[in-house]
Amino acid sequence: MDRTDAHARIEDALRRAGPLTGGELLETTGLEVFCLWKACLDSAEIAWRVVGRRYLRLDRTVADYGRLSPSIKREFLTYTVLALAGQAAEQARRVEGLDAEVRRISREKHLLARVRLTSVVEGLSDPRPAREDMCFLIAGDIVYEMAHAVDRPETSTGKMVRGSDLDVVVVTRDAVSPACVAELDRAIYEEKYHLLTHPTYREEIDYLIKPIARVREQLGFETFEHMVASKILDEARLLLGSEALFAELKSLLREAGVPDKLARLEERARAYRQHAEAQLKDSLALPSEETLRRYFYTKEEAPELF
Repeated sequence: MDRTDAHARIEDALRRAGPLTGGELLETTGLEVFCLWKACLDSAEIAWRVVGRRYLRLDRTVADYGRLSPSIKREFLTYTVLALAGQAAEQARRVEGLDAEVRRISREKHLLARVRLTSVVEGLSDPRPAREDMCFLIAGDIVYEMAHAVDRPETSTGKMVRGSDLDVVVVTRDAVSPACVAELDRAIYEEKYHLLTHPTYREEIDYLIKPIARVREQLGFETFEHMVASKILDEARLLLGSEALFAELKSLLREAGVPDKLARLEERARAYRQHAEAQLKDSLALPSEETLRRYFYTKEEAPELF
């Protein structure tokens, strides 16, 4: 399909349905996703509004490891509202509604993680160590209020899950016994399986338990794994457990200079995004699959916890 036909199909869809997200427009027009993105970008008749924010994510495949999330593709499909020039008022209402929906999904996932993990702790043979000598942290899309509920396959089982993971890190004091940690690990794993397979939830808990001694080592920021671990702790919020241990973690992060290091990485990630967008905007033909993987799709659905 040539560019003129693509523009005509897009504008007809918007004229009929009013403002649409990129994902809705993709479903309505049947165009290939990059071609749709590019056609919308090239049209002077189509107005863009993006909700939410961009934030740092670390990726092994990117120079300096830093890129921005959501990816260009995810931002277009899930967080962008497109409209014709004469639909400004309708577009504003749709943007307001989409922004409220994204925040609602984020709050619901945050609450689900807190409620289910509280239940896990209460079911332990002795909940006291989990309450007093551990802190349960939530990280990822949820803390940026950018969680989504777009179905996707879970990596290990292939089952369809409801959008963003519940990224949870549990930090323990070094004195917590291995037996206590092992019991907690089993209990969280059972809850993970329950949420993953229950048709009402279809949520994935991606979790890790580690002692604070490991945190101190990772704050050295010397390897990719250390950088990811430090970033997760920097962005994380307390779900439950010890407020004193959580405050200690945040103090260790500041002492190690992690917030400043991450700010520099994010600055480079923004430059990388500008370069990626320029490369894709200037392309006259469909880019190679390698170029699309590097700049357009990315690996945003496979975060790593360390």
